[in-house]
This record gives sequence, structure tokens and C-alpha cells, in this order.
Amino acid sequence: MKRIVFLTFCLLLAAVGSAQDPFWPGTTYDAAVPTMEDVLGHAPGADIVSHAEILEYLEALVAARPNQIQVHEYARTWEGRALVYAVIGSEANLARIETIQSNMRKLADPRTTSEAEAQQILETQPAITWLAYGVHGNEISSPDAALFTAYHLLAADNDPIVDGILRESLVILVPTQNADGRDRFVNHFRVSRGIAPRAHPAAAEHDEPWPGGRTNHYYFDLNRDWLALTQPETRGHVRAYLEWFPTTFVDLHEMGGNSTYYFTPEAVPYNPHITSSQREVLDVYGQNNAKWFDTYGFLYFTREVYDAFYPGYGASWPIFHGTNAATYEQASARGLVFARDDGTELVFAETVRHHFVSSIATLETTATHRRRLLDGFWEYRKSAIEEGRTEAVKAFVIAKQDDSAAVEKLGGILTEHGIEVSRAREAFTGCGVELAAGSLVIDLAQPAKRLIRTILDEQVEMEADFLAEQERRRKKNLSDEIYDVTGWSLAQMFNLEATACDAVPSGDFERVTHERSLPKTITGGRTRLAYLVPWGDAAAGRLLARALLADLHVLSADKTIQQGGRTYPAGTLIFMADHNPDSIHDTLLELARVTGAEVVSTDTGWVEGGVNFGSNNVQHVRRPEVAMAWDDPTSSNGAGATRFVLEGQFGYPVTPLRTRSIRSTDLSAFDVLILPEGSYQRVLGSGENDQLSRWVEAGGTLIGIGSALDYLIEAELLSSKRESQAERDDDPKKDTDDDDEEDGPHAMLLETEEDYLKAIEPKKEDPDSVAGVMVKARLDPEHWLNGGMGESVFALVRGRAIYTPLTLDDGRNPAVMAGPDELLASGYLWEDNRKQMAYKPLTMVEPHGRGLVIGFVADPNFRAYVDGLNVIFLNAVFRGPARARPPVLR
Repeated sequence: MKRIVFLTFCLLLAAVGSAQDPFWPGTTYDAAVPTMEDVLGHAPGADIVSHAEILEYLEALVAARPNQIQVHEYARTWEGRALVYAVIGSEANLARIETIQSNMRKLADPRTTSEAEAQQILETQPAITWLAYGVHGNEISSPDAALFTAYHLLAADNDPIVDGILRESLVILVPTQNADGRDRFVNHFRVSRGIAPRAHPAAAEHDEPWPGGRTNHYYFDLNRDWLALTQPETRGHVRAYLEWFPTTFVDLHEMGGNSTYYFTPEAVPYNPHITSSQREVLDVYGQNNAKWFDTYGFLYFTREVYDAFYPGYGASWPIFHGTNAATYEQASARGLVFARDDGTELVFAETVRHHFVSSIATLETTATHRRRLLDGFWEYRKSAIEEGRTEAVKAFVIAKQDDSAAVEKLGGILTEHGIEVSRAREAFTGCGVELAAGSLVIDLAQPAKRLIRTILDEQVEMEADFLAEQERRRKKNLSDEIYDVTGWSLAQMFNLEATACDAVPSGDFERVTHERSLPKTITGGRTRLAYLVPWGDAAAGRLLARALLADLHVLSADKTIQQGGRTYPAGTLIFMADHNPDSIHDTLLELARVTGAEVVSTDTGWVEGGVNFGSNNVQHVRRPEVAMAWDDPTSSNGAGATRFVLEGQFGYPVTPLRTRSIRSTDLSAFDVLILPEGSYQRVLGSGENDQLSRWVEAGGTLIGIGSALDYLIEAELLSSKRESQAERDDDPKKDTDDDDEEDGPHAMLLETEEDYLKAIEPKKEDPDSVAGVMVKARLDPEHWLNGGMGESVFALVRGRAIYTPLTLDDGRNPAVMAGPDELLASGYLWEDNRKQMAYKPLTMVEPHGRGLVIGFVADPNFRAYVDGLNVIFLNAVFRGPARARPPVLR
């Protein structure tokens, strides 16, 4: 056995060179700096390091070179692992690290830094390269490459490239951005491997069990989280970035094992808020990478697949602050060796070396072009301010409305992005309308102007040539080249409107902080009768969750309450003093403080309109036991986001059930069962599911999301149908479906090439897939599922699923897509889809016996950033069971 392991180890090292021919040939290293083998017991690329081993090796480097490397913690993961970055430079630069950091902040704000002071800084300021590794936990080579990059910079003797890097720049390495996912993969790999690594792609060491190591603890793709900033890993990374403002940021990834290596420049479409000078600089980085890859004979590609359009990637978000940012992708071995389709084997050590070489090449480019990069950053920030002052749109206003919690949270998130936001202390006039105190104003004459436009504009356009090419491909039934969502207006995601103004409003304003909710108190003082919590925002949802966990007695009105000259929306919570502990006032006072919810006391049950507290239209909201499907075949992203929204954002615990065990589990202990997106027929079986049907009919609330609706329909729990692509009037196949047995097929007259292209389309197929757009839906104000909501809502729709509406004898469609002319709110939507989606359901509710089935066509928890749908989802989870009638209350 020892001989086999030794031979395998030698094979791996031979792929990248011997000790005399290392990752960077011709380099000699200072023996005073410990190698990975000295500390971890193996050479770079000979094994896959865990997060703990990453920290251990960095500590050893700090001990050996304390004057050249510092390690700083910037966040903690959900599972408690420390996320760190290492700052590496010459002794002279590390000695003045605080000055360097302060100078970058000065360059970042030309409003407070004069041109003369900036020029003085630019003369001697090192450029800063930020290399971020391992955002996806199972993309394994880059963290190992980070460690060897750090070693090479600290230990290489008399290397002119390294000397130039350390002299002209600071290097900041984030060895792993996703420690929880990393360790999930490493644990899987170590459990699965045998005495020698196996190359077959189906070998257990390559075949990760659900959910895989890509995502974090709540199964979030952290490389999509730089827009909404929902996860601690991303929020900490953004904070750290804004402390440094690096001139260059590179995010190092992996892709499928049959590929090669990708680096900048990016594929089209480019976000229009990326400047031409930034694109030119990215070409310079690409050219130097190519020089070194050509030197070593590495294959690579550029300008394909990976675009720079969506601003929520780690490699795109920094661009809009003036940093030159790019993605690198290495083919993954997903273990120590991987058998490619072409008969060759990809060795892990090889992949580590590729990322190491691209890292050094990138650092060399930064050092060589130090002054150009710093000048570009300074000019970028100056020009952003000037554009904000002179362009037609000079400010955005976000009006405070009934959902004040959404306005508060959005203001806090924008501030976390490094955007300056003001909140009105009193009413003011802006954009020609009267706006209430608490409304937000964003002046665009600030350095983050391009980021503001990117994330708040209703529409960010893609190049016309690119869109024309996608339409051409669609006509030929080829997949499109759109990489991610095309609509993402952050205001729309909160069901708010960011109104563009041609002048900056004046008034009495205060600067918004990072706080995402503001503490509230009880209006009206103590009472012996009741406390009201207006329903309709996330703060009220947080209060309800905590109140139920505290076993408070909660009522909820299905209709409005008009009292004291105020109209309380449907869904408003009622806490009767006599039905709750004597400490109810103090409890609600604390809940108002920590949740930001409004609480109003009342001494009378008399109302001027709407329903009284004792009406049959007032429901008791009992504390529901909530379960959800977990594990294969659920979408790990969908399941994780759903659980995170309930647990992470609203503090309500969920019981995850392995999907395979649902058939054998006594579901009577649960009030709610959520089926996130997934192909449940594979595990729960096709056709009617007697167990689920009995549970629903006995009073259960079953919530299906996205593709889970296909299963509910097949199980005869939802009386909708998934639609095929609508037939077009100009389709030459339209009248040829029924062939005559005697005369044979009907003839088609194809007069043009366009007729031919239409004729060869499949006779029956799904609608074309949508990458992700924001759409508007109309809400039924009388339906309880929409309690607390207004007349419409924005939703993010993706994929190809369109469902028929429920008929009135089967159920209701509380939210329906808007008509074709007002459906699209943001993004690019195929014309055929726009027409077919119009007036189709967004939500469906169907009663079964004593229980309910609730369907969400679009995931209300997608990436946890469609906050505008929070209240509807909470209505389903908390107010749905209040509508059901279980025979015995649990």
C-alpha cells in the first residue's frame, strides 16, 4: 500500500516538475521560509488542503516573515470559521501600511482630496492587487495556489519579478472566500478516496453528494451575492474591499474538467457602466497572462462564456468602484486526477500551478503599470462625480411608503455598498412630488455614481449586436449566450421605485448608516385592551415570528381595520392584553426595538370601518411547525434560500426532512410542508401521492415553489397545467398536425427561408428559457395571501415554466402576471414569452379538505434578494395554517 501511495505521489509531482524544476522554473527559495511540505506534510498540489490547514500555513509564514506579511480576519462564516486576507509586500511598504491604506481612501474621494495632494500620493503610492480565491468550495485548486503564491512572494531569492511586485505594489490574498463549502468538499473527498486517486469522473471522490461543496452553509452561491449582500461572507468581503480600494481585483474559479483555462478579457455583453479605459487595462492583464501561459505551453481561451454584465459577481462589482476586475477559470480535477473525454488526465497539481502562474502574471502586470492603474482609479472616481453633476439624472429618490422596513433595509444595503444615502428628517419636495420623512435621496455626484446607476436603474441595456445574435440563435433552436439574470433593479426587488430626478432635492437630511432596520417603540403607551401591528413589511414579519416563538396569542385581520383616523391593512396583527401574559407591553416594546416593527396600543375595540377585533374575519395565528423538503432532488440553492429567509432573516426555525423520508414520515406533527424547487417525481414517485393528499385534507398547508409545481400537478394536488410554447399565427405547421391516413401528410408551402426556419421548429416544445427578468404582477386585494400588500408586486422570473390559471371551481390565483404591455419591468424577455406569460398566475391557492395547497410559480426566495415578496411568502407560511382547519390543534 505504501508503494502505491508513493508512486501516485510521484506521478502528481512529475506533472508539474521536480523539486529542482518547481512551479516557476529557475527560482531558488530561502530555506528560512517554511514550505507547505514543512508545515502540512505535502508539496503544493499533492493533496487538497482544508480551511484549518490554510490558516495553519499562513500562521507559519507570518512567523517566518513578520515584516512582510500580515493576516487579518474580515468575517466569520455561519459555521464559525474565520475568513482572512493576507497582505504581502516589501518590508518598506509593510512599515507604512496604514499610510498606504489611508492614501487609497483619499484617492477614492476627489471631493475631499485636491489634485495637488492626489498627484503627490500618486508619485509613491503602491498599487494594490486583490486576489480572491475559492468562492466556490468545490473549486479546489485556487486556495492551494494562493498558499504557494504567498510562499513564492516571501521566499523567492533575487527574483526580479517578485522584487518588482513587492516594491511597486501591495498584494492582498483571500485564500478562500467560502470556508464552509471548502471543508464540506474536503471532508467528502477524504471520506471517499481510497489507497490511490481514481480518475474516472463517476468515481465517488468526484461525485459529491447533495448539496456539494460549491455553496456556503445556507447553500448560497456567494458569487451571486454581491448585489443583495445577504451572507456574512460577502458582507465581510465588501467591508474589507472598501477599507482598501484595490486597483485590481481578480476572482479565481474553476470550471468543467474538460475545458482549459480562461482569463480576461471577458465575453460580451459588457455592462455599459464599465469604462473604455477599464476594458483597455483588462486587455493588458490578458496579454501578460497569455505571455506566461505561452511560455509554459498552457492552453487557454478568452472572450467566451464569462461576461461582465451582471453586477452581483465578485469580479464585476468592484469595477463600478473604479477597480479593474476580472474572472479567471481553471478546468477542475475535482480531486487529485480527472479523466478527460479526450483520453488525457488532468492532475490537481497542474491546476494549482496554472492558477499560481496567472496570479504571478497578474501581480507582475500591476507592478509594471503601477502609475497607470493608480491614475486610472483617480480619474475614474473624478469622472463619476462629474457625470453625476452633469448628466440628466442627478439623483434618485426612494419614497417612504407603507413598507417602511423595505426602505430602511434598502438604505442600509446601499450604504454597505459604499454609496452615500441621505434620509429625510421631515417632509420635502423632490422630483416634483411631496415626499414623507424617512424617504431616501441618493445624490449621484459621488464616486460610486456608476455603481448606483447599475443597481438602481430600471433597465441596464445590453449591446444591440449581442441581442440580435441571441435572437438569431433562438430562431435556430440554439441555446442563448446570456450567462445570468438580465434584470436586477434592487429597488424593484424590494417592491419599491427609485425615481430618477433631474435635480438634487433639498431639505433636512441625515446620513444613512449600515443599519438595515431602525428600532421602534410603542405608540400610545400601555393599554388594557389591545396592541396593533400594521401588517405589510418585513419588520412586522420578524415581530410575528418572535411573538409566536414566545407563545404569545396573536390574531390577524383578513380585512382592513379603520380606527383613530387610520386604516390598518389586511393582515394586521392584534395582541389582546387579556389573552397574553401581564408582561405583554414590555415584551412588545422589546420586540419593536429589535425588529423595527411599528406597534400601536388602543383602548377601544370600536372601529370606524373595516372589521372589529372579534369578527369572524379575524383569525387566530397559531405557532406553526414548519417542515421543508431537503436533500436530493431539491435544488440546493432553492432549499437553502428558503430556509435562510425563514431562519436567517425572520428567525423562525424550520425542520428539514430528507426528501426520501417524506413518504415514511408521520407528517401530522407539522402544520406546513414546503417543497422548494426540485424534480420530486424521481423520489416521491409519479402520480397521486396518497400520504400527502391525506395530510393536506386533514388540515396541512402544502407550499410548492417553482418546478415543484410540476410534481403537485402530477400528484393531483394542484389543478393547473404547465403550458407548451404557444402556437404562432405565422407558423407554417399550424394546420398540419392531423395527417390524413389516405392522402398522407398535408403539404407545406415554404415561400421564404424564414418559413423554412419556422417549419423545422419542433411541433410541441416548452417556451424558450428566460435567463432572469423582473416582471410585474397584479394582486387581488381581497385574497388573504396578499394581506398587507398593495395593488402590484415585482417578481423575478427565470426558466421556461408557464402555468395555466386555476378555474374558480378549483381555487384562486391571488397574483397574476400583468398584461403584455406592462409585464416586463427590467431585463430582456423574449417577445413570445412576454405574450404568453401575460395574465398567467404568479401564485395559486387550492383548498383540499381542511387544508390548502399554495403554489409560487416564481421562487419568492430566489437568492434571498426578492424582498418585495417576503410578505406574501410569510402569509403562506403563517396565515395559511390559520386558514386551514386541522381537526386537532397541535
